[in-house]
Amino acid sequence: MTKQLKRFGESVSRRKVLGGIGVTGAAALAGCGGNSGGSSEEASTSTSTTGSTSTSSSGGTGPLTAGGSSTVYPITSDASSVWNYNPPASDTEYWPASEYGIETDKAMADYWAGLYGFEASGSGNPPFKVSVGLSHSGVGLTKVMNGQVDIGDASAPVEAELEDVDYDKFTNHVVGVDAQPIVVSKYVYDNGVQQLDADTVRGIYRGEITNWSEVEGYTGDDMEIQTVGRSVGSGTDTSFRVNMLGSADAEMSGVDVRKGENQQVATTVQNSDNAIAYMALAFVSDEVPAIALNFDGTIYTPGENLSDKGYPLSRDLHCYTYEGTSDKEAAFLRMIIHDYGQSEYVEPAGYATLSDSRQEEELSKLPDPQ
Repeated sequence: MTKQLKRFGESVSRRKVLGGIGVTGAAALAGCGGNSGGSSEEASTSTSTTGSTSTSSSGGTGPLTAGGSSTVYPITSDASSVWNYNPPASDTEYWPASEYGIETDKAMADYWAGLYGFEASGSGNPPFKVSVGLSHSGVGLTKVMNGQVDIGDASAPVEAELEDVDYDKFTNHVVGVDAQPIVVSKYVYDNGVQQLDADTVRGIYRGEITNWSEVEGYTGDDMEIQTVGRSVGSGTDTSFRVNMLGSADAEMSGVDVRKGENQQVATTVQNSDNAIAYMALAFVSDEVPAIALNFDGTIYTPGENLSDKGYPLSRDLHCYTYEGTSDKEAAFLRMIIHDYGQSEYVEPAGYATLSDSRQEEELSKLPDPQ
């Protein structure tokens, strides 16, 4: 399977507009479970092709619901926006099927849903809508387990997020890879902190280093370090603790403030002149610059090698289903895992796409198309 990575130019502005429409659409569907924390009024008991039964909206024509990690959200939210728009075959900006070896005259959602027997509505709408909510990994995994959503977005494995549950009932669908960077305020970056040793980062988060004047290379004013962390229970926080501090429950006494979402972390760093944080790669910008990390003698530099296996803060991005994977869930996930979804939704979000072997592995977890 050869990757054909599509690059984006003038189409970006239109995509942003559609993304805004998608968020509005998701809010309109909040009562269906994606944003409300409750089950869909149209929910029904459905049996997946793997023989498992769950109470959710995964059967019939009710909406497919997802929710959880703000790290995974840019992928599933953008994918749902285009799915709900259901671009016709003639709209090659949003549905460039032939670029990915797909020969069809069907609209986008009609094609992917049709692989699992869902019929086109005839009105231009998709066979079923998709609603994506935003919280963090622990919430998404709990909701999918409780039948409140069909897909739980998570940026850490379920084993690291939930205790005393039956892990065998979760199916882990990896949709991309995030190379989580360390970021600092622009003032700190401009005053010499463009690379840190892993031991220095650990010292900051453990409360052993509290002033930027203690950091090698810093040339700015004497300032206390504002140490930003993610909410306890978020996949980003769990990943950082495990990979940088050694365990999921490692002490982080140096943290001054915690934020629930990557967007909030980025805003905090941008509005400060003394901050350091860890967050998803997709939220890095000129105003929230990522720095290089020296880890065990290897320097990992943003834009170069953060997706290497040796980088300690590289982690898989997950879409979990519970008690099997229904045809409705499989239709949406197959679209994202396919070359089309990897290039259209994963790569533009700033994440690394799945390798050919990993794509094959993930596709093998899905029910076979009809």
